[in-house]
Amino acid sequence: MTPIRPTYAAAMTGRTEYETLFTEIVADGVVLLTLNRPDRANGVVPELARDLVAALDAAEADLDVRALVLTGAGRQFCAGADLKEMHRHLAEEMPRTGEPYNARVIFPVIERVVASRLPTVAAVNGGATAGGFDLALACDIRIASTAAKFGETYIKLGLPPGNGGTWFLPRLVGPGLAAELALTGDVVDAARAREIGLVNRVVEPAALIDESVALAARIAQWSWRALEMTKQSLRSAWSVDLTSSLNNNYWAAVGLQAGPDVAEGVAAFVEKRPARFNRRPHPPRTPEGPAPRTV
Repeated sequence: MTPIRPTYAAAMTGRTEYETLFTEIVADGVVLLTLNRPDRANGVVPELARDLVAALDAAEADLDVRALVLTGAGRQFCAGADLKEMHRHLAEEMPRTGEPYNARVIFPVIERVVASRLPTVAAVNGGATAGGFDLALACDIRIASTAAKFGETYIKLGLPPGNGGTWFLPRLVGPGLAAELALTGDVVDAARAREIGLVNRVVEPAALIDESVALAARIAQWSWRALEMTKQSLRSAWSVDLTSSLNNNYWAAVGLQAGPDVAEGVAAFVEKRPARFNRRPHPPRTPEGPAPRTV
């Protein structure tokens, strides 16, 4: 099944084919990345992990790209590890290397998505289970089709959650619901996922890519540096105390408030006109002798 395309994407260019996925420029500053192993539920194999990291590297290297949408081809978003390949790994490589399949194949993907400078929107078109669920959780924002299903289903394979789920879930739904999802392996539908805070919104399947790209395009209109620093600040706040977070905010402000984008944003507000931000990065400017942040 061919993934649904945004109605306004026909005139856009820049499709890049990888062995297991493809990317497309679908709006100003927005890349759509589609996992393309629909016959295997977009399960993660070493080639897909390699391609996804390479595609993220390429998107970030393009300074015109300011946001990314991630989805899956066919009926599934991502089923996590490809169990056929995992079975082979357990029989042939695990005895020799001692390295778990997920550590080799999925860890690098999760870490790379979280570390990306790009705001990421997961457009969850179908099943997102185990490592595929964790991949969706690694994105900044999740929009679900009514056909989407979510499950931290590792326990059904005799495994604990293995790809960051126990880190993401308590932060998103609280420790009690996180424990219930992880210990039962229950799969929840899109409506329940929205109710408990796993996804931002639920839309009809035909509208999923349009809605996700439109949101990414709204994000991509803002200052390149401000987007980068906002994402860094949001992610770091998950693991630091308030004072440390304020210190991070302070040093971001030192660099950005001396630069052209903040001057433009404030001027546009005062003059009651749309701001014209830089769509490419400018070097942060540090004023001479910034006052130290005291606590």
